[in-house]
Amino acid sequence: MFIDEVKMKLIAGKGGDGCTSFRREKYIPMGGPDGGSGGKGGDIIFVCEKSLHTLIDLKYHKIIKAKKGENGKGKNRRGANAEDIVIKVPPGTTVFDDDTGLVIADLTQDQDEVVVAHGGRGGRGNVAFATHENPAPEFSELGEPGEIRYIKCELKLLADVGLVGMPSVGKSTLLAGVTSATPKIASYHFTTLSPNLGVVTLKDGSSFVLADLPGMIEGASSGVGLGITFLKHASRTKVLAHVLDMAGTEGRDPIEDYETIRKEIVSYSDALANKKEIVVANKMDMPGFQENLERFQKRYPDKEVFSISAMNHEGLDDLMLYLKKTLDTIKTSSLYEDEDYESTIVYKFQNEKPYTITKEDGLWVIHGEEVEKLFAMTRFDEQEAVERFGRKLKGMGIDEELERLGAKRGDEVQIAGYIFEFKE
Repeated sequence: MFIDEVKMKLIAGKGGDGCTSFRREKYIPMGGPDGGSGGKGGDIIFVCEKSLHTLIDLKYHKIIKAKKGENGKGKNRRGANAEDIVIKVPPGTTVFDDDTGLVIADLTQDQDEVVVAHGGRGGRGNVAFATHENPAPEFSELGEPGEIRYIKCELKLLADVGLVGMPSVGKSTLLAGVTSATPKIASYHFTTLSPNLGVVTLKDGSSFVLADLPGMIEGASSGVGLGITFLKHASRTKVLAHVLDMAGTEGRDPIEDYETIRKEIVSYSDALANKKEIVVANKMDMPGFQENLERFQKRYPDKEVFSISAMNHEGLDDLMLYLKKTLDTIKTSSLYEDEDYESTIVYKFQNEKPYTITKEDGLWVIHGEEVEKLFAMTRFDEQEAVERFGRKLKGMGIDEELERLGAKRGDEVQIAGYIFEFKE
C-alpha cells in the first residue's frame, strides 16, 4: 500500500515546573532559596530514513504527544529533560503546517532532520529569581507549554525515471518486465491507483529506480481523476518516459494521448514541462503500430522514440541502457531547485504588538502568544508570582493600550479563558 498524504496533530512536551523551596538545615536559619528549575519538554523531530518508501506507518497515528519535562526539586535539583520523539519518514516527504499551508520542512536526503514541534522550556525555580532587592523570592514558574501543530505530510515519490501515460498503455507491464516489482496488471482502466516502484539492475551492476505512476486523464492539472497524484509524483523524477500505445489497440490515437498529457504537464508547472523526456512506443508487435509510429515521428521529428513490446520483452535492454546513460548526466540537485513552495519565512516588524485587544459583550479580551504563555507559566497561588504577572503585562504596554481603548478600572479582562479585574 502506498500512502502519500497524512494529516496529524503534534503536541510537544510541556516544560517541567520550577520549584519554590528554601534551604532548611540545622543551624542555618537563613538558608536562602534553593528551588531548582524544571526540565525541557520533549521535541517532536522528523528524520529522513532512506529505507522507507511510504507514509503508512503514520497513517494510524493521528495524534502524537511528547512527554513533559520533570519538575524541579529542592536543593537546587533541576528536573530531567523529557525524551524527544523521533518520527522517521521516507525521502521526498514535505511537511506542511496545515493551518497556514506553509512548508515546515522538505526532507530529501538520508538523515535530514527537523524539529517540527518544540517542547516547552522548564519553568525556573525560585533560586533563579533571587536579586539584591529580593534575595528570597517566594515564587517560581510553571513549565512552558509545548507547541501544538496540525501538520500535513506529503510524499513526492523520489524515483529516477517516471513512466507516464494514459491508463492501460502498458506502463505496469513494462515495469514488471525490467524489475522485480509485481504491479497489478489488467486490461481495464485505472489499474494503477498508486505508484509502483522497481529497481532496474543492469549487467554492469549499476541500477536506477523506475516508477509506474498513476494513469492520467484530461483535466488532471485541475484535479480531475488521479491527475494531481500523477503530477505530484512526476515532479521529482529526473526523466519522464512517456509510454504510448502506438498500436492504438483500444481505438485510441497515440498522438492525441500524447498531446493531452503534455497539455496537463505544461499547465501544472514549467519545471515539470522542461524535464528530460523520451517517448516509449509500446506494442510494436501489434497491427497498426508502424503506421501510427510514422505519423507520430512526422508530427514530432525531434522527439526521441524507442520502440518496444513490453509484453514480449522486445527493445527493453536498449531502452534501459539509454535511460541509465541519461541519468548519469543529470545533477541530483536540479530535482529540488525548481520547487515552487510558498516561503516559510514569516516577517514580524519591530513595532508590531505581540497581542490584540478586543471588546466582546462588555468584556475586554486579550489574545497573544506571549501573553498566553506568560499566563500558563504563572503560579497564581503565589502572591509574588501574581505581582510579577501584573508587572509583565504592564511592561508589554497592555495597561496603556486598555486605557487608550477606553477601559476603566474595575472592568473585566479575559486572558486564555480566565477573567481578571482591571485595576492598579
